[in-house]
Amino acid sequence: MTELNSQTTHLAESNTAKSMLEKLPPPAREWAESLPWEQRRYVLSLCHLLCAASPEVQADFLDDYTADGLVARMLQDRDAQQQLESYLRRFYINTEINQALLKSYVRQSFIHSSQDLRRKPDLYLESALRLVLSNKERNSVFNYILGFELLKMIYKMSWAQHERLTALQKSPATFVKYIIKPIQKSHRLNGIIVPKHEKVFFEKHDYFVQVPNIPEKKLIDLVMFTFSTEIVSDFGFSIIRHPHSLMFDYEYIFQLEKEGIFTQDFSHDLGMNME
Repeated sequence: MTELNSQTTHLAESNTAKSMLEKLPPPAREWAESLPWEQRRYVLSLCHLLCAASPEVQADFLDDYTADGLVARMLQDRDAQQQLESYLRRFYINTEINQALLKSYVRQSFIHSSQDLRRKPDLYLESALRLVLSNKERNSVFNYILGFELLKMIYKMSWAQHERLTALQKSPATFVKYIIKPIQKSHRLNGIIVPKHEKVFFEKHDYFVQVPNIPEKKLIDLVMFTFSTEIVSDFGFSIIRHPHSLMFDYEYIFQLEKEGIFTQDFSHDLGMNME
């Protein structure tokens, strides 16, 4: 009976291993199955180190090991690259899409994902592998870049400019809840813009027209801390899928502030008070 149980267990383990290999792309499966035992030990050692490593170490390893290849493939997708550049120009963002920028964003997306582990720690390595293996997932990096560049732009706006941007949207209350409110809360928490009268959110004060002066490194950290990777990518994807999902009028939003004017009071309708 013991021998029979041992054979059954061995068969089950063999079937499980086979099932795992079948999830690989055919060329990868054929390569893995063709390896001699000595080289299989190397693969197993790498698997062990990756699984045992912290998310930050996984991010560093995957960046070093995959970034150049990912960027090379992304640069080959001229259509996606040109589409991204056209959207950035539409929002008057002059970021140049080149190899250095793409590599920095690939690395940043790895690190950003590792920060999101507080929500779904078991999905990080899986999402990184999908990025390496799937053309569709690689194209999602373009969504991430667009979303991140737009959030950086909004982060650098004054609250008066936020109000004008919000007034253009088809669903201003939703835009305030998911984009403007988190940014303005971060402005306050980090001492970037501090309201003088918090209970009178849209009363005209110097702080309301103050344009934030945020160094680039700190700006990137703030956006990564305020928004998850998923939110950033979805924001970019929504604009690529529906070009008018973010309404934008540069001259109206960035008009020179006039002394003595009173801004519209959206606080009741949009729930933009920061209590």
